[in-house]
Amino acid sequence: MSENSVNKGRRRLLTATTAVVGAAGAGLAALPFIESWQPSAKAKVVGAPVEFNLQPIGPGQILKGQWRGKTIGILRRTNDMLETLPDLSGKLKDPDSNAENQQPRYAQNPNRSIKPEYLVLVMNCTHLGCVPELVPEVGAQPFDAEWQGGFYCPCHKSKFDLAGRVYDGVPAQLNLQVPPYQYLDDRTIVVGVDPQSAS
Repeated sequence: MSENSVNKGRRRLLTATTAVVGAAGAGLAALPFIESWQPSAKAKVVGAPVEFNLQPIGPGQILKGQWRGKTIGILRRTNDMLETLPDLSGKLKDPDSNAENQQPRYAQNPNRSIKPEYLVLVMNCTHLGCVPELVPEVGAQPFDAEWQGGFYCPCHKSKFDLAGRVYDGVPAQLNLQVPPYQYLDDRTIVVGVDPQSAS
C-alpha cells in the first residue's frame, strides 16, 4: 500500500466521531440557556394561588395581602355597608360592572362578590396603581361632602364605593378588579383560583 493512499474507512470513522462529540457538546452548552426559559421557583410561587384566613377580620375591617405582586384586600362588610350600595348607582361610572376583565362572571352582581359579606379586590387603583385607603365612615370627608363609605386613592383622588365601583368624574376609569377566588370553607378564601362550579 502506497504512502499516499488514504484509509477512507478510518477517515469516515473520525469524521462521524467528531460530529457526534461536537453535537453532544453543543447540546450540553445549550442546556443552561434552554433551562433559563423556564420560570424560576420564585416566579412559580409568586403566581401561585394564595390562601387567606377570614377569622381575624372583624365586621367593617379589611385584611390585606399579596398575590402576583398585587395588593389584595378582603373587606368584611356589615349590613349597613351593603345597604348603601344601591343608593350610589347614579354616581358611578359602571354601576352594573359591565366592563370586561374587571371581575369574574360569578362576581358580576350588585355586591361584586360570591358572598355579600366578603368583598375580595385587587387594591391597586385602576388609574395608576396606587393603593386606595378604606374610608368606611359615612359622612362628610375632605374629598366628598356626601361620602357613603368606600375607598379613596390619595394619589390622584379617585373614589370607589364599598363594592369597588368607581365614581364618575375621577381619574380612574374602571372599577377595582375582583380577582378569581373561591372558598375552601367558611373560614378560608383562595385567591387565584375560580370556584369549581364556575368552570
